[in-house]
Amino acid sequence: MCSRQSGQNRLLSKLAGWSPARRKRGAAVAACTVVAALAAVLLAQTTTLHLNVKLVSVFVNVTDRNGAIVGGLTKNDFTIFEDGRPQKIAIFERESQMPLNLSLAIDTSGSVKKDLHAEADAARRFAAAILRPQDRMNVIQFATDVSVLTPFTDKVSVVDSGLRRLHTDFATALYDAIVQGSDLLGKREGRKVLIVISDGDDTLGDSTYGDALEHALRNEVMIYSLIDVPIAASAGRDTGGEHTLITLAEQTGGKYFYVSQEGLDATFEKVSEDLRTEYLIGYYPQHQLPGTDFHRITVTIPRAATGDFNLRYRIGYYADAAGEAGAE
Repeated sequence: MCSRQSGQNRLLSKLAGWSPARRKRGAAVAACTVVAALAAVLLAQTTTLHLNVKLVSVFVNVTDRNGAIVGGLTKNDFTIFEDGRPQKIAIFERESQMPLNLSLAIDTSGSVKKDLHAEADAARRFAAAILRPQDRMNVIQFATDVSVLTPFTDKVSVVDSGLRRLHTDFATALYDAIVQGSDLLGKREGRKVLIVISDGDDTLGDSTYGDALEHALRNEVMIYSLIDVPIAASAGRDTGGEHTLITLAEQTGGKYFYVSQEGLDATFEKVSEDLRTEYLIGYYPQHQLPGTDFHRITVTIPRAATGDFNLRYRIGYYADAAGEAGAE
């Protein structure tokens, strides 16, 4: 205390010897120094807070009762809830410019063998149309085993090379493919989309439907199911597998399409349009339920009458998932 007072006295004596103008400049410099120090403290506190509460990103597609895409909505049109508790929207974008990571998983089992060449050609055209410099795509095939044919790349020639190596086998490890594809996507930054081309028939593998859904949600992966039914009226048609692909798409915020209705090129075009018309809503979780492993997300447009709009988004996230919220 005595040392601090002695220092203050020396400073006052020094200032007394300065001219009025010099004392005024000295006081201004001292004031600026104090303000800068306070700002640094406040910034450090803010940074620490945001490190403890991580942003939850939710991609939302909105269509009207006729299935047409609804554009032009604003932040004020939406409300978002976590476990039934309202959240404050911190980030809102009409069309996200975030990097797009696509994993193209193609069923090469015997049941879809006849369509394989057409699928590869359509996938090649899709890659050429959708990939921007910041985007990446890889190719996976699954039958008896799951094989990664290309790394993530922005080069259509590399994608094409992988598609040329597609080959058929007997069984269908569908759930294994979704688990592995989701885990690979989970390591990447930006939007993560798994496009599955299959008839939905899972006949082999170590993973279950529950495993596939959990890995997709934990890795923030949206699944787009392109359901390829070889013969619509076939007695051996796996309607249960089709329902699985539909549900996986709905639960993860993606979408499903029946390829036979419009052809694969038209279906890929719809996938591209869907990905380019998403709303991005981000929030920092508040008032979380303690001890909850899985947090459910609900997004609404309060002004809309029931049935006016259909909203698609992932149903929730796991508290211990990478890149997700943790503390209050």
